[in-house]
Amino acid sequence: MFPGRLLPALCLTSVVAAVAVLAPLLPGLIGVAPGHLLYRDAVSTQRTHVTDTTLGIGDLPPRAVPQDWFVAMVSSAVDGGVVVIAALLAALVFAGVGFGRLACRLVPGAGRLGGVAAALVAIWNPYVAERLLQGHWSLLAGYASLGWIVVAVLDLRERPEPVRFLQLGGLMAAAGLTPTGSVLAGVVLAVALIGRPVGLRHSLIAVGLWILSTLPWVVTAVISDATTTSAAAGVDAFGLRSEPGLGPVGTVLSLGGIWNADAVPASRTMWWAAIATFCFLLVIAAGVVALWRRRTALDPLVPAIGVLTAAVAILLVLTTFGPGRWLLEFAVEHIAGAGLLRDTQKFSALLVPGVALAVAGAVTAARRRVPSGFALAGVVLLVVAPLPDLAWGVGGSVRTVSYPDDWAAVADIVPADRGSVALWPTDTLRHYRFADGVSLDPAARMLRAPVIESGALTVDGEIVDPPSDHAAAVASVLESGGAPAELAALGVGWVLVENDSTPALLAADARLAHDGDDLRLYQVDEPAERVAGVADRALAIVAHLVWAAMLLAGIVGAVVASVRERRRTSR
Repeated sequence: MFPGRLLPALCLTSVVAAVAVLAPLLPGLIGVAPGHLLYRDAVSTQRTHVTDTTLGIGDLPPRAVPQDWFVAMVSSAVDGGVVVIAALLAALVFAGVGFGRLACRLVPGAGRLGGVAAALVAIWNPYVAERLLQGHWSLLAGYASLGWIVVAVLDLRERPEPVRFLQLGGLMAAAGLTPTGSVLAGVVLAVALIGRPVGLRHSLIAVGLWILSTLPWVVTAVISDATTTSAAAGVDAFGLRSEPGLGPVGTVLSLGGIWNADAVPASRTMWWAAIATFCFLLVIAAGVVALWRRRTALDPLVPAIGVLTAAVAILLVLTTFGPGRWLLEFAVEHIAGAGLLRDTQKFSALLVPGVALAVAGAVTAARRRVPSGFALAGVVLLVVAPLPDLAWGVGGSVRTVSYPDDWAAVADIVPADRGSVALWPTDTLRHYRFADGVSLDPAARMLRAPVIESGALTVDGEIVDPPSDHAAAVASVLESGGAPAELAALGVGWVLVENDSTPALLAADARLAHDGDDLRLYQVDEPAERVAGVADRALAIVAHLVWAAMLLAGIVGAVVASVRERRRTSR
């Protein structure tokens, strides 16, 4: 299906681009430097344990399933920091190759140069930069699957073999590492099936595979104690943020606009963002014109992707004001699970299939007027130069840390069966001396016992996510002095004090189990048992195992398909 030299070219381009982006992390991958991420939402530890929190059946919404369970299982054999860095590197490489393959399949005459340009833009763009800075490594895994899913549907139409369905199921599972990634995959699958029908029976199988891939977060959302709706204030807090000189339209079209202004490359915080967007849109416009001129020769899936791109762009802009915002606020406040939609910029990932096709089309058109090398170089310049600080960990912002010895000591002390761990202070975000900037607390991923996390989130002084009832009760006891008897009644067996003074009653009446420079650990006697029921835990585990089976089957299917393809081409 592809020229013999195409896949190596896509792989080489994607690997070089991914290494340029993640270079500061790679020494940690081979163990010659600290290898754990601890910035904003990216938290990795040497070993993650399977707890109720990890399975998503605690008091908080299951936002990190099956991600945390996956890391817990793999980190039983490989350092968890290595797992996360490897997954992040693989996500960027697979994003480039996947969108490059998509462009080559759907853009007539794209060839290696068009595919290489599409692969580069899939990695080198503001969406990737901003999600890296926010620590959304698992979301990028879902992003990386989108191009592959469309190509998998095309393959199914040509040869609907069982191995193809295994591959598609594996891609759905990979995308479903987070709930948002699963939603993105579902949308792309629907567009691909509509644009390139594969028959009713095969379509139903494909949709069934997607449903199975969602089981970890759907099942845990049903059985957990967490609320399934969100506050309307979250729409304003997490909505698309216009970047300098662009307004909502320019921000959407440039693939930027993450809600957190601190998770933005420096080049996107000044007037340069407008120039960069102009360069980017110049390439896109040239590609759209080229594709339009050849519209009679295009695969029917190209217009479907074009409609998706236009529809998503319009919807994202509409969520920034007036009725669009009001409808979104109503949805997140009254419809279970609609809170997934409040971070609207996440869904800019759905624009990238169209962007990849347009970039490939621009290169193809330019090759008719200038030598191929100049055509590619011009497009590369207009894609890479506007975002120079994506290189080297987004200007050095994304790098690894080394945990002080206190953390390993505490992890060795706390068992799985002597109560939950309460954190003091109870805030959701932390700022540690050994890490730059704010991050989530690593205790929940490092300790064998369930950790009581507040889940409360305040943005610009407004409470967006309130704490769970249980976490609020524990926090109230700690704030009033930390009486051990009251904590024990709430199922607390341990209190981990981080960089702060200990509540007076706790210090006076609880046993100090560890006293270090960074952490103090207190043990509370006879905690009440407060764990998920056996049935709930079994359901959650089964859902995760189904997901894992799909992922493994997809890998096997890819290997089998590759061997078969080599045999066909060698005959």
